[in-house]
Amino acid sequence: MNEKFASADLTAGQLNAVIKKLGGADQALKFLRGELSVSEPTRNWREEDGVIYFSVTSDGTTGEEWIKRLEDKGFRVGNYAKSILRSADFKPATGITTEVAVLKGILFEDNDRITKKIRTEAANRNFQTPNAEIACLIREQFTDEEIKAMGLTWIVAMHEPIKDSGGDPRLLYASRGGDGCWLDAHYGEPDYGWDRGGGFAFAVSQVGTQN
Repeated sequence: MNEKFASADLTAGQLNAVIKKLGGADQALKFLRGELSVSEPTRNWREEDGVIYFSVTSDGTTGEEWIKRLEDKGFRVGNYAKSILRSADFKPATGITTEVAVLKGILFEDNDRITKKIRTEAANRNFQTPNAEIACLIREQFTDEEIKAMGLTWIVAMHEPIKDSGGDPRLLYASRGGDGCWLDAHYGEPDYGWDRGGGFAFAVSQVGTQN
């Protein structure tokens, strides 16, 4: 019986793309000789029933320090976010590992995707209000490509709203877009409605890791 080639279902273009992914013909030959290994990319988050889970750990970075830290790494920090980060109500912690749960916007009907109902759903799941700094930790930890892989366009930290310089309550969020990787701040009023493409970050638990 003739054995079917493993590549029989691939087009010539797909085979060519595989070789390119390996780095060209020389690298493909190294792979065949066992001199080059290929592994699946690892990810530090998981999804269960429309909820994304991962952990972040605080390190005492102040709001002003976060602005410099993120911008030095190529992230863009919006003016509203800078206003929140410079507020006396932005209070970082040190050595606290937070397990984060992100409720995906698709879990809510369009009319129910408002801040107060999202908080109620989180409370029903025994999720907690997080520290505002988790938005910064999320922004630093995940690339735009990873946020896209989660099926999200942005992740808003559902911390207690912090008033910006104009007196409006806002929530920090990390977003992806064609003009850069952003940390910014959006409205935090209870009746504010959100679109279905984002996620809402709450704390599952917090564990101190340092004295």
